[in-house]
Amino acid sequence: MAVQTFAAIAVGSFELELGIYELSARNGVRRVDEVRHVIGLGKDTYSNGKISYKLVEEMCRVLEDFVKIMNTYKVTDYRAYATSAMREARNKQIVLDQIRVRTGLNIRVISNSEQRLISYKGIASKAAEFNRIIQEGAAILDMGYGSAQISLFDKDALVTTQNLPLGALRIRSLLERIPATAQLHRQQIEEIVDNELFTFRKMYLKDREITNLIGIGDNILYLLRQIGQRVSGDCLEAGALMRFYDLFTGMTLDQIEERFGVTAEYASLLLPAVVVYKRVMEITGAKLFWLPGIRLCDGIAAEYGQEKKILKFGHNFENDILAASRNMAKRYKCHLSHNQYLEQYAGAIFDSMKKYHGLNSRDRLLLQIAVILHACGKFISMRNSNECAYNIIMSTEIIGLSHLEREIIANVVRYNIRDFDYDKVQLEADLHPYGEEQVSQNDITIRIAKLTAILRLANSMDRGHSGKLADCRMSVRDGELVVTTGYKGDLSLEAQSFAQKADFFEEIFGVRPILKQKRRS
Repeated sequence: MAVQTFAAIAVGSFELELGIYELSARNGVRRVDEVRHVIGLGKDTYSNGKISYKLVEEMCRVLEDFVKIMNTYKVTDYRAYATSAMREARNKQIVLDQIRVRTGLNIRVISNSEQRLISYKGIASKAAEFNRIIQEGAAILDMGYGSAQISLFDKDALVTTQNLPLGALRIRSLLERIPATAQLHRQQIEEIVDNELFTFRKMYLKDREITNLIGIGDNILYLLRQIGQRVSGDCLEAGALMRFYDLFTGMTLDQIEERFGVTAEYASLLLPAVVVYKRVMEITGAKLFWLPGIRLCDGIAAEYGQEKKILKFGHNFENDILAASRNMAKRYKCHLSHNQYLEQYAGAIFDSMKKYHGLNSRDRLLLQIAVILHACGKFISMRNSNECAYNIIMSTEIIGLSHLEREIIANVVRYNIRDFDYDKVQLEADLHPYGEEQVSQNDITIRIAKLTAILRLANSMDRGHSGKLADCRMSVRDGELVVTTGYKGDLSLEAQSFAQKADFFEEIFGVRPILKQKRRS
């Protein structure tokens, strides 16, 4: 396959970044050039809730230069993503429109969970090291300017991922109004970090052994090398990180600027980052620190290469999304064996109805997650479980899902046991997933209705939570979805529930579901 030149743009909380890449099946992702420009978008957003017009002007000028560089390299495609500073800005729609009009760039604001999965794909592009390190208990610390994400792996499976307000810029903004020495600020940062990590440690680290910590963040590896620490294969022992911490925290900001050749603005962000890495290393008890040197743009390029089938990863990221969902279901005491039967039934219905529903493989994944989480609300209220489940899902980030996708799942779960009202499905997210045409509220409402109809029918097939229809076969013929089972016992509960859900299913798809029990010989 020919080499493709691709550009990735990241609009972050502290800087704008352009990466130029060559993608090929033989060599994978190769970074050709990178350009970075420091800009304090996060400081505006986190302090005032808006991005100032002055910064919009600066951002447009820099992005215009990025476009010129892209044209010089004759890139064939690009992707531009914005993260938390843009995501949390109240005037983001105006800012994005200004950028589009003045530069021609379409920038997509991604959710935190999407951003983290993209970064993980960048790590996974270093396949051999990534697959080896996560075989043992491993944690990924993705340290950004707005927040930090901690994800736990156990034997190649994602156990959990949590976002904490421990970004370097956010911490610095919190401490700016407190006059103190560098030593006192270090202690204050440790207190902030420990407070945020207390609940995480209690919920997720109890009886869990973490051997390896994978660090993603700007210039940590560079700092370690510059200060003289011995780093082998981008890895170092926990003791080396602690020695670096002692050396670094003993320096003033002026000394950091001079020693590492950074600006005063950037030097003030390094202390919070180093403290967070050190405390997470101590709390998890990890023995090895791996720094793959991955930035968001690297992940964007890896994601693009995967979607265009230029690259293949040995790690299955959809399994991570499902694993996170199953751990969430376990946390809320969902009926796991019932969920297994429902996954089987819902998947079979979806596959049998391909000619009629017009949905894609991503929709099938959303359906599967809705099945896994459909009863999580019972943890809070047995009587009002669907509304509680909606609120739980909307309040919980699921790695790899956009905010819109999470809203689809939450609404499918909500309408599983509630009359479907086409006019009352309300969505908060922007209706333009990347790679699709602009979609309307009606498009998403219909998608929710289709997935709801499938979930309802699947749920009716296990009314007694005993898997009576585990052997069933499905086929569509003569306008009917015929579900045939050889179960010899009583199916009265399932048959009654199935018949009740059939009307809505037929309303949505124009196909009548029929349950047939083979006669006893």
